[in-house]
Amino acid sequence: MTDDPHLRTPSGKPRLRSFAIALDGTPGRFNAITDVPGVTVGYTTLISGDGPLQVGKGPVRTGVTAILPRPPGELTTPVFAGVFSQNGNGELTGTHIIEETGAFNLPITITNTHSCGVTRDCTLRWMNQVLPAALDSAWGLPVAAETYDGFLNDINGHHVGFDHVAAALAGATGGAIEEGSVGGGTGMISFGFKAGSGTASRIIEWQERSYTLGVFVQANFGRRSNFTIHGRRVGPELTEPAIREGTPRAEKGSIIAIVATDAPFLPHQMKRLARRVPLGIAMTGGYGYHSSGDIFLAFSTANPGAALAASGRIARADFIPDVDIDPFFDAVVQGVEEAILNALIANEDMTGRDGNFVPALPKEWLKNKFG
Repeated sequence: MTDDPHLRTPSGKPRLRSFAIALDGTPGRFNAITDVPGVTVGYTTLISGDGPLQVGKGPVRTGVTAILPRPPGELTTPVFAGVFSQNGNGELTGTHIIEETGAFNLPITITNTHSCGVTRDCTLRWMNQVLPAALDSAWGLPVAAETYDGFLNDINGHHVGFDHVAAALAGATGGAIEEGSVGGGTGMISFGFKAGSGTASRIIEWQERSYTLGVFVQANFGRRSNFTIHGRRVGPELTEPAIREGTPRAEKGSIIAIVATDAPFLPHQMKRLARRVPLGIAMTGGYGYHSSGDIFLAFSTANPGAALAASGRIARADFIPDVDIDPFFDAVVQGVEEAILNALIANEDMTGRDGNFVPALPKEWLKNKFG
């Protein structure tokens, strides 16, 4: 086993590049959103119980993911940001103030559909503990997002609580991070295979300067027949292994994508980056179907002084010209595609409530097909 973070997660799960599949672009040191300086990720994963569903008792296959856009002591400093909804059958809180002001502050959380409000509120409680005076002046409108895990999880049991959210927030770290069935991605499914949390990054050189763009996805979307890897439409040949339904599976797929960069961009440019996320999703065979909540947030950690500009004087911000933005569009598309595939590959079979079974993408098939 190699400890190369491009090939395996910290726990040893395979990533896309361990199968000799290298997408375009140059990944960062960890090929993760945490390659963007100051950005950290934390998880709480909840897996317990087997057998028939007993609401409030389980089985439980869920969790919460926390993404901190700045170090904990700087979380009240806004980041310039933009949001885009390809298909709005989902939720990402805090979007109104982002649309209005082009910025947000505080951590991001991602969880299951019925815990989205809980993680939002718990973020405020946690902030009040770690930075007691922060909410006196900062807007208490954190970003919280969701995708649906009710096929595997006791989603109406509301198992995510304050301690779980606080642990994910407090445990957020840089460096290599886990992928697959962890955090908010624990109970998620894509293309009929076990999916969930995935990440990737790209290095962009501009005017003798090096910038990083990182992507994190919670992937829970897509029909098997459309599944595509590195330009090859492989879904039609992957009829097996198949999902087994102890209870009927509702069509409630979604994908949340978070794009982070240290490149200096203005809010309208961050929105332009967010608008390119669907192109990366389409590269894997995701077409934004009716029931899918496909909602994306992009932010820049640059220009902290301008984002927190004081009253009474002119604020100034650096930004890369729009005419030079295309390499960053490339990075978004490449990063999203790779993050989704990492979420699928760093995974194992999972059985949840009522014996509902979701297979992992078969590794031997991947090896034979691409290795």
